Amino acid sequence: MSVSGMKKQLHKASQLLNERLMGAEGTKMDEDFLKMEKSVVVIHSLLVELLSRTTEFLQPNPADRAKLSMLNTMSRIRGQGKSVGYPQTEGMLGDCMLHYGQELGAASEFGGALSGVGEALQQVAQARDTLDINVKRSFIDPLQDLNDTELKEIRYQLKKLNGRRLDFDYKRRRRGKVPAEEVRQAWDKFITSKELAERSMFVLLQNDVDQLSRLAALVAALLDFHRNAHRILLGLHGNLQARLTAASNRPERRFRPKKIRIRSEHNGSIGFYHQPAVTSTVSSGEQFTALPSRPGSPISCYSVSRPADSKLVLDQPCCRALYSFHPNHEGELDFSEGDVIILTNQVDGNWYEGTLGGQSGLFPVSYVDVLVPLPLP
Repeated sequence: MSVSGMKKQLHKASQLLNERLMGAEGTKMDEDFLKMEKSVVVIHSLLVELLSRTTEFLQPNPADRAKLSMLNTMSRIRGQGKSVGYPQTEGMLGDCMLHYGQELGAASEFGGALSGVGEALQQVAQARDTLDINVKRSFIDPLQDLNDTELKEIRYQLKKLNGRRLDFDYKRRRRGKVPAEEVRQAWDKFITSKELAERSMFVLLQNDVDQLSRLAALVAALLDFHRNAHRILLGLHGNLQARLTAASNRPERRFRPKKIRIRSEHNGSIGFYHQPAVTSTVSSGEQFTALPSRPGSPISCYSVSRPADSKLVLDQPCCRALYSFHPNHEGELDFSEGDVIILTNQVDGNWYEGTLGGQSGLFPVSYVDVLVPLPLP
């Protein structure tokens, strides 16, 4: 800094101290100017907090925000174009449900429902990612640009104006010791700065259309997200209600203890522990007949045959009905418990298509036990 510049800074500091400590009166701005200056200060504070609060609204976890910012910075440094997305809570919950739904399998009604809810929540998470992108593009970025350009320039002009006011007031206070030409030059600079700052503030405060359009864009993005989420969750609710109705109408299954197979020491035939000494039929259609056990042994043995299955054609995809199914809608297949159905297609994770007795139609996956699976696509 030159000597003259340093002297000017000392003069400004002297004038400021006189005003603050000694009660010296400086040049007053007109009322309109002061109102605009106050409005600009409010807008600046508003933008700083609004940008922060909007980011927190979209990405509420501060740890995830910090991690995301670091990862995106590293991606830019490495020249990677794709940035990392914020881990949405709906997506994390959906991943958990989908994982355990797949673990339980399609045969479990609860597992199928978990998978359906998980997929729906993942779609909601994708909709929220779209919301983040839209709000950033149409609301956050324009406001950030406004804060970094127009408002920054106005704050600089106001700071410069205050410095020129202090310089003029100092020289005016020392009138007689300071040449009149310097006082006049200080006054001209002060007036020029005031007009420039006043014009910039006026333009900013009169530009309500742009600010309103940004608010409208924010609300439109939120409305679009909630519409998509409502559509996804409404479909999910209908699917769950259908599952609940099907599960409520399903016949109750009775517990049947497993038979422990053994091999006789005498003739090598296969039998079971603790079965009644009569001929009976197990759920799969197997016939077993009591065989005499060794004297003194508490175990009874039974021979096994499979006359029912001997008639089945197992060279094509098929399944056996675990329960009876009576259609409520056109296009569904009617069958009774124990029927063997030829599989022709799997529509989705919940429905098969098959044929029985010359009739074709759809039926629930959870109602059958697959004997020969469909070939992989």
